[in-house]
Amino acid sequence: MDLFAKAKELGIQTEFVDGQGRRHVTAAAALKIILDALPLRVPYRFLNQAVVLRSGQSLQTEVKQAARFPLRWKIVAGLKVIAQGETGDRVIVWPPDLPVGSYRLHLTDASSFTEDAPLIVAPPKAFGGDFDRCWLLAVQLYGVRSARNWGIGDFTDLEGLIELADHLGADGVGLNPLHALFDDRPADCSPYSPNSRLFLNALYIDVERLGDFQPGAFGGSSNALARLRASDIVDYAAVAGLKWRALRSAFEQFRTHPEAGRQRDFEKFRAERAPLLSRFACFEMLRHRFNKPWWEWPEQWRQPDEAKCARLREGPDRIEIEFVEFVQWVADRQLQSCRGLANKLGMKVGLYLDVAVGVQADGFDAWNEQEAISRHLGVGAPPDPLNVAGQNWGLAGFNAAGLEIQSFEPFREMLRASMRYAGAIRLDHVLGLKRLYLVPHGFAADNGVYVQMPFEALLAATAQESVAHRCVVIGEDLGTVPEGFRAQMADWGIWSYQVMMFERDDHGRFRGIDHYASNALVTFNTHDLSTYAGWRAFSDLALKRSLGIDPGESDEARWHALTMLSDVLRHNAIDRHDFYAVAGFLSRTKSRLLAISLEDLLGVIDQPNIPGTVNEHPNWRRRLPFAIDEIASAIDVPALKAATGNRRHALA
Repeated sequence: MDLFAKAKELGIQTEFVDGQGRRHVTAAAALKIILDALPLRVPYRFLNQAVVLRSGQSLQTEVKQAARFPLRWKIVAGLKVIAQGETGDRVIVWPPDLPVGSYRLHLTDASSFTEDAPLIVAPPKAFGGDFDRCWLLAVQLYGVRSARNWGIGDFTDLEGLIELADHLGADGVGLNPLHALFDDRPADCSPYSPNSRLFLNALYIDVERLGDFQPGAFGGSSNALARLRASDIVDYAAVAGLKWRALRSAFEQFRTHPEAGRQRDFEKFRAERAPLLSRFACFEMLRHRFNKPWWEWPEQWRQPDEAKCARLREGPDRIEIEFVEFVQWVADRQLQSCRGLANKLGMKVGLYLDVAVGVQADGFDAWNEQEAISRHLGVGAPPDPLNVAGQNWGLAGFNAAGLEIQSFEPFREMLRASMRYAGAIRLDHVLGLKRLYLVPHGFAADNGVYVQMPFEALLAATAQESVAHRCVVIGEDLGTVPEGFRAQMADWGIWSYQVMMFERDDHGRFRGIDHYASNALVTFNTHDLSTYAGWRAFSDLALKRSLGIDPGESDEARWHALTMLSDVLRHNAIDRHDFYAVAGFLSRTKSRLLAISLEDLLGVIDQPNIPGTVNEHPNWRRRLPFAIDEIASAIDVPALKAATGNRRHALA
């Protein structure tokens, strides 16, 4: 079988028409790397795909012509048989009372050929939220200033933001991913390029809240802290240097002077997150020991192994491993405290967290899930009018075969890791649940392929976890969306993501209030777009041009956009054009969630991130112009409350 025939059999689309109408055929050399990077999966003989059943709907599955009858089937969970039976024709009718869960289906036909596949029994839809219409305060947590933090916003600041949001009438706080990054590479600070989506970024810990913290024991100076607090840019290297020393000092105090209640809680956390936490801690220790990518480690450590990890935890490196677990325990408990505060205040959402589309190839998740995550392939996007060369985001993503082999458990673990804290999550680039554009390392971004993903099964798994955690799921569905994609998402109860900047017709007119969907999060912009003040001032266009980046928009087009904005506001009897006018417009839509950026409320000009830049712009580093206790007096609270009055939750 040649490469292209094999690719077709595996659901790989080797040619496509890009956003400029040009046909691309993947080079054979690139295709070979892609095929070699994906796990081998024999096509099903009896089934078309993993079986997905939805409670309350017709529970039957059609089998392929190859089956010889009678066909016996058995549904198992571990060693337990949940149900079994047989069919004499091409339709299996399942029992109507199958409990929601994830199972393996074993099939054997009259020729004694046997195969097995994942079987998911899902609720009819994802959790839909127990609120009508509310709004969220969207914040870049790292950029928050306070008199007490160490030059980066932390979880104590997040509690302050939750109280501020409550005061303003919001029902939650929206944050970028809180995923674990690399402690020894603090300059790699993009929250969307994580070491692991399963654990937390330790730099958000408020070290001074630890009972084990002793100010004079870790070598930090008051002058250094004062400099970090005063800086307009987060100095990640300096912050990390101080925080990691302080965390090690606190851990040593915790270890040598244990307090019974905290020790019990630590052990409880270790049990809650086993075995992933232990594996992550072992990986971090090994990563520091070998100081090179995991595929260059000694052979015995290139694959995760429970028995070997257990020996590491009993050996000379046990204290270093326990330190990693300690740090994650502290981060978890501080973030859980934030969630508890939001619940206490009666917030309908609480925390709204982003989940990145991929991970760094040399990080924990890629090592831990080598079958389900392909380190040789980068997730990206094909050429389009704004990115004529295509995009390679440098992230490793899930692959269909590996997920299916493992009954989608790695995907579930990723969801659970954020849902344990959140009332809503946003899946970045949700289009990747249906198909991923993958680029082999060493090739240009226009030499990738679309790989089909098990969309229905991933939606079912998402619905399961969403209902179990009572967590609304929003899909970031921007860009070129396949036909029927949004309808299928909506059918499963996954919400859409509507950005006003993009909601315009072919003539540039902004869509009206009635255009916005009910089950959607609506916002004016995103962290990758200009702030409202910057947009009105054309500063984003000027900055991109100064960096040699084509902004994709002329000054004339921006003037036209401003005119179109005034028109849609006037059409809705809004005679101002400040940000509160825009917030008032969006607040009137039937979309059940509205996100309002704190930068927009404060009139910040610079956007948090400019895609396509690394060091040319201080991405993910800019701090807010006001400290957290000054924010309420720096914004027009009456104007905000008037704009969002039809969404504000009842205040005490």
